[in-house]
Amino acid sequence: MRSVVCLVFAVAALIAAFALPGVQAQGRLRVLISVDMEGVAGTVTGDQLGPTGFEYGRFRDFMTREAQAAVAAAKAAGATDVIVADAHGNGENLLIEQFPADVRIIRSWPRQLGMVAGADQVDAVMFIGYHASTNNVQGVRAHTFSSASLTRVALNGVNVSEGSWAAAIAGHFNAPVIMMSGDDAAIAEVRAAVGNIEAAETKRTLGFHSAITLTPQASYDLIAARVKSAMARRAEFKPYKVTTPVTVDVSFKNYTPAEMLAYLPGFERTDAHSIRFRAKDMVEAEAIRTFITTYRLDMAP
Repeated sequence: MRSVVCLVFAVAALIAAFALPGVQAQGRLRVLISVDMEGVAGTVTGDQLGPTGFEYGRFRDFMTREAQAAVAAAKAAGATDVIVADAHGNGENLLIEQFPADVRIIRSWPRQLGMVAGADQVDAVMFIGYHASTNNVQGVRAHTFSSASLTRVALNGVNVSEGSWAAAIAGHFNAPVIMMSGDDAAIAEVRAAVGNIEAAETKRTLGFHSAITLTPQASYDLIAARVKSAMARRAEFKPYKVTTPVTVDVSFKNYTPAEMLAYLPGFERTDAHSIRFRAKDMVEAEAIRTFITTYRLDMAP
């Protein structure tokens, strides 16, 4: 009888272990780290953000080191597999030779699942260097997907940042966002959507092109500490699920994209600069969003 009872408890413990969020039967703990640049410590203007900027080279290094800090902390806290997605600009910013050999890097565009490409392969997601939405009057370099062309992106009637949109994609695959870094406005927006995740405030906004910022080394240390806290609390975080089918509203600075998209089935023109479409889920919504913000006539061969 005693052996039967012991066997029952052993089976129950095994089932409970396999039921822990994100823990796979083979004992792997897979993490995706999506890295943008506007939320990196010290970043305030376009001079840091693209290849033509005089500070870009230095800030590529700072961006890479913030990501490295997150990778090292995640691995120290139990992550067995780490994917890093370069999610800024041309998608070719991270200095990939500086990462450990067992890390996999996602680069360039277009790609399935956008900023969180790889979210279908992991148990938890982190955002490094993220920024606020185009509708936020406080965020440093605040925009949503395209500072040049978009003035609003809304999901089921609610304005979204890149972070909350990405969290909804990850949530489709049952992967919770557990940690992020960026300015205070960006953190507040994502937390409002997904809950009280761990966060490293790398700077506090003073305006669209100004902030009071941590030094790079201070940001690396803070990111590492918050990643370790997030990994310790991982079971507390839930995937961010949105109601499906999803309704997406997009507003453009110019009226022409709205006019042209309205010619297509499935698109509704809601005002001179805006369109609305519906998608069965966030994967489909992201595919349509990628097309809208990526395709150009001059891409034709």
